[in-house]
Amino acid sequence: MHTGVKITAFAAALAATFGTAYGVGAGVGPVVAEEERPAARHGERQPGGHGERDAAGHGERDAAGHDAPAARAPGGLQVSERGLTLALEPSALRAGERGELRFRVTDADGRAVTAYEREHGKELHLVLASRDLAVYRHLHPVRGADGTWSAPVELPRAGDYRAFADFTPAGGAALTLGADLAVSGAYRPAAPPAPNRVAEVDGYRVELAGTPAPGRAAGLTLRVSRDGRPVTDLQPYLGAYGHLVALRAGDLAYLHVHPHEGPAGPEVSFTATAPSPGAYRLFLDFRHGGKVRTAAFTVHAH
Repeated sequence: MHTGVKITAFAAALAATFGTAYGVGAGVGPVVAEEERPAARHGERQPGGHGERDAAGHGERDAAGHDAPAARAPGGLQVSERGLTLALEPSALRAGERGELRFRVTDADGRAVTAYEREHGKELHLVLASRDLAVYRHLHPVRGADGTWSAPVELPRAGDYRAFADFTPAGGAALTLGADLAVSGAYRPAAPPAPNRVAEVDGYRVELAGTPAPGRAAGLTLRVSRDGRPVTDLQPYLGAYGHLVALRAGDLAYLHVHPHEGPAGPEVSFTATAPSPGAYRLFLDFRHGGKVRTAAFTVHAH
């Protein structure tokens, strides 16, 4: 991560430059020791810092060494891309019950991929989001020797979800694949969360300043406070003081990025260019007091 880093596109075709955790207002999975220095971003390197990640293509060559196309579908909208497929195993997930999600990333011959690059301390990041954007999880599954990934999960509401696998195959470019996931139970459809500029979670207040603008870069700053006092000792989570995941309402185009380099709070800043007018759901993960929390916002780019 480095000063002036821009958040890259929902896809190379979408020019978004927007960085997880349990749902809105809840903590994220087990906390593990992380690097004390805010981490690299994927892709292009810059002097003295870490590179920038393109969430759709993420590099100039694909996993087979071929030149990557200049434009692609938005990140996470494809179940297969560049010869790789996200294959969810059949699961019986019920709302409000703890279960296990298992999946593999397979190559063109159906063989499970077993070699990955580590990005932000992990080989693969798994994000689950409900179609109405009310429920969100950022998980770090465990990979077996045969290439099967597994993660315990408990989702509070029944309905349709999208699973995003965010990873970099060994020797290839970073990639985000997505697949649909159904959670059984009494389903009650809900409207997407209303626009908001302030999120409250576990006694923390997070304020969002700035609005993504279609076709041009705009600053997004998130300020964290607790009991009316600014938080100036944020702790690194996966090597950064904050991560922002953005999902576009409607198709759930996906982006996972990281902030500009800066102090450990109270502000965490990003640069964003929205791909199009419309609604976006932003999920900011931050760590403080040894626990990761998620603040969520709905914004309209116009």
